[in-house]
Amino acid sequence: MNTHLTPPRFLVTKVAALICAILSVSAVADDSIEVIEVQGHAQNSHQLLGSADSLLSDLGVDFSAAGGVSSLPVLNGMMGDRVKVLVDGADVTAACANQMNPPLSYVSANQVTSYSVVAGVSPVSSGGDNIAGVIRVNTIAPEFSDSEQLTWRSGYTTAQYKSVSDSQAYGLGMGIASNNVSVSYQGSFEEANSYNDGHGERVLDTLYRVQNHALTGAIRDDKQQVIVKFSHQKIPYQGFPNQYMDMTDNTSFGMVAQYQRDLEEGALHVQVNAHDVKHKMGFFSTEKPGMMPMNTDAQDYSYQLHWRLDLSAESSLLFGHEYYSYRIDDWWPAVEGSMMMGPNEYVNINDGKRNRLGAFAEYESQVNQAWWLSAGMRIEQVTTNTGDVQAYNKGAMGGVGHMNSMMDMSKTDAQAAMEFNQRDRKRDDTLVDISLLARYQISRNDELQFGFARKNRAPNLYERYSWGVGTMASTMIGWFGDGNGYIGNPDLKAETAHTLSASYTKQAKDDSWQITANAWYTQVNDYIDAEVTQSFNRTDSAHTKRHILTFTNLDATLYGLKLAGLIELYNSKQAGKWQLKGAYTSNYGERDDSHEDLYQIMPWHTELSLEHAYKGWESTLSWQWVDSKDKVDERRLENQTDSYNLLGISSKKTWQNLTFKLAVTNLLDAYYQQPLGGVNIANYKHDMRTGFEQLAGQGRSYNASISYRF
Repeated sequence: MNTHLTPPRFLVTKVAALICAILSVSAVADDSIEVIEVQGHAQNSHQLLGSADSLLSDLGVDFSAAGGVSSLPVLNGMMGDRVKVLVDGADVTAACANQMNPPLSYVSANQVTSYSVVAGVSPVSSGGDNIAGVIRVNTIAPEFSDSEQLTWRSGYTTAQYKSVSDSQAYGLGMGIASNNVSVSYQGSFEEANSYNDGHGERVLDTLYRVQNHALTGAIRDDKQQVIVKFSHQKIPYQGFPNQYMDMTDNTSFGMVAQYQRDLEEGALHVQVNAHDVKHKMGFFSTEKPGMMPMNTDAQDYSYQLHWRLDLSAESSLLFGHEYYSYRIDDWWPAVEGSMMMGPNEYVNINDGKRNRLGAFAEYESQVNQAWWLSAGMRIEQVTTNTGDVQAYNKGAMGGVGHMNSMMDMSKTDAQAAMEFNQRDRKRDDTLVDISLLARYQISRNDELQFGFARKNRAPNLYERYSWGVGTMASTMIGWFGDGNGYIGNPDLKAETAHTLSASYTKQAKDDSWQITANAWYTQVNDYIDAEVTQSFNRTDSAHTKRHILTFTNLDATLYGLKLAGLIELYNSKQAGKWQLKGAYTSNYGERDDSHEDLYQIMPWHTELSLEHAYKGWESTLSWQWVDSKDKVDERRLENQTDSYNLLGISSKKTWQNLTFKLAVTNLLDAYYQQPLGGVNIANYKHDMRTGFEQLAGQGRSYNASISYRF
């Protein structure tokens, strides 16, 4: 969307962002109520530390629990690769059989300058190879000065503490600039112990440590600008309570280079991205003991060429050409002395490749004062392939060697490896996306938005090429946190989703209140789900039973409703500004043939907050209610959860360059189980009699942070 097309005033609210499913919305991350469509800047991001999850939660994004900085976003009931996450425009692939290093895990909140969420019906220019929507997080926003010489521009330092996990976090940023050169650094460090639940009991294996660094340089003249950013992340450990494995190292280096040029009738944008990660899984804590290393090396390389042609002051054409290349090697070193995990290394994915070549065209027009239209088409060719693999014990492949009954699993995997190596593994998918969006300004205080999209997603490498069929090998695969095992399917088809969305916004003439309603409906052909292949049980109890599932295609339907509103209660110089905000969300999803419920659909929930601002003080009292979860996926043995209420209170005071914030989350120390939390495997490994209980949420936490700009 062109930045010169200014949206109506009443679109510019955080509540509209919560329900917007058809327009790209960028949010200010400073607890104020405003967001700015297309170009929003997180003016006070230096006050924030930790993951960017809290920023996106304000825009209606749910999260599937994982590690402390690796939660997976959920949009419209869909998670994982169905949600396209772009960091600085770069497409970074989760290089892990459990998706422990998703794109959002590579950026901390203090680095974020702007962010947007486009759920469901997104313009084709927002990104391809997704069916749930697009999340964009930007950390690049070079600042220049009026001086011809490089001089100090700005800096900040921030510290934060949370009692529930004894978490300590620190952030640092600084920059120098002239009128045509800008150099800046952003860094953060965070360390947390395992948190306590509402019963005061430790939720095992939720500890982590992470550091992020980014160095950005920019140079410009009157018509063009070049930006280069280098990033580095180091996670020496991160616990994953709902997985059989933990992260024991994640070391990454990234580079983003952007070239922007203003043309006489439009603009040119060129971007090149490179990202390299070395990822290890294993065990590092007595909170979840074990002995099994798993290693992954992966690289993402891509470029994007975008050219905007201005047809008039009210309309434009945007053309794009993009290429994405992903490479991964995934192997599990042999464990010395183990009959089951040796004598050879287990090769899970050997020289895996996933290449995307795409092009799109998009037309946008402010037809008149009432109508705005956008229409586009994207075509992509996705090619995947992988090399030969091997099991821990290759004896069965050659028909030699003796294996007793304890080696049945290795024997089964060796046979599966042989069959996998004998088949053709190269696959090609052609994806055709279409988007049509419209906005109708009924009056100054009424607006109607609606859209339609046909979107596609090709299978990822683990969905296609995870070949192990034994219990141990298959339970290492899967990002669902359900304790089950998964087997890949090379013959999977690409998902095709058709989505309809409509939104209506009404506000008072004096801007004292606003209400927005949004409804969406998605029908997915060849939805990548799973069917039960076999079962396993490590005890004699029924509640410790799990399944091994094979990825498969089926048809599914998802739909939902979102309502949001705000009202200004009082505003005066003597008492400050008081306002009440609220939101209601419900999502549903089922398989078309059997009408069975899909996995990890968030139950309907409501949020209310009372906000007060007065002379540098900003305070909030918030309440969240989540309904019981009784629509569960029987194939994955998904748990039901009870309804719960959470109260929170926070207050922030700013004195010139110094900001101090106090907050109490889960004020009543309520015990609750996370509907999207998956099962507690860490507890199960300590005491199998507990079975696969749902992962509990955090108890009461006293939080404090201080930030200083210099």
